[in-house]
Amino acid sequence: MTEVNLMANKLYQPLLIESVKATANIEQHRFIGFDGAYCGAGEKALGVSDVDIENGQYAPVAVLGTLLVISAGTINAGEPVASDANGKAVKATGDALVNGYAQDSVTEGQEVRVLRGI
Repeated sequence: MTEVNLMANKLYQPLLIESVKATANIEQHRFIGFDGAYCGAGEKALGVSDVDIENGQYAPVAVLGTLLVISAGTINAGEPVASDANGKAVKATGDALVNGYAQDSVTEGQEVRVLRGI
C-alpha cells in the first residue's frame, strides 16, 4: 500500500479587507503599515498583505480575522505577535505593539495563523 501524505492548508479567514496604495513591492502574508510598505519593527500594522503586489498598485490588506503571516522566528500558540522590520511575524516583546495572537506554534519561514481583532 502506498502511503499518501495529505497536508491540510491552514485556515485563512479574513473578515475585513481594506485597500492601501503600495509604496514598495510587497510579498503576500506580511504585516503592512499604514504607509503602504512593510510594517516596521514593533509598530502597529494596518493588516496583512493578501497577495503579492507591486509598488504603486493598490493592495488588498486583510485587517480583521484569522490571517496568515510568514514567521521570522519561533512563535508558540497563544503568544502575542508583533512585526519585524520586514513585515514578518515575531513574538511580541518589550515595547513592541501587538498585531494579533498566534494560533499555531511555528518556526522561522512558516506561516502562522494570527488572530486579529481581539
